[in-house]
Amino acid sequence: MFESNFEKKFQELLNDTDLPLPQKEKLFLLARRSRENHQKLQAQFNNLQQSLDYLRLGIKYLIFDLEATRRENQALREKLNQEME
Repeated sequence: MFESNFEKKFQELLNDTDLPLPQKEKLFLLARRSRENHQKLQAQFNNLQQSLDYLRLGIKYLIFDLEATRRENQALREKLNQEME
């Protein structure tokens, strides 16, 4: 919502400027580049967020596996100790 409102207000501002045509075209070009760079940055941020989510999930699985391995080792040690007695 904020993004679309910003775009609308920015476009209004560009249209309302009283600049000579060459400077106005240059301003429009800079505005377009700025928008494109913002969109690229937003896409990269979304990719980074997805990667972090995947990393968090992977860590949770690794912790679960580590805890399960520790429980199995403890159970096997107890069984081994019982057989030795």
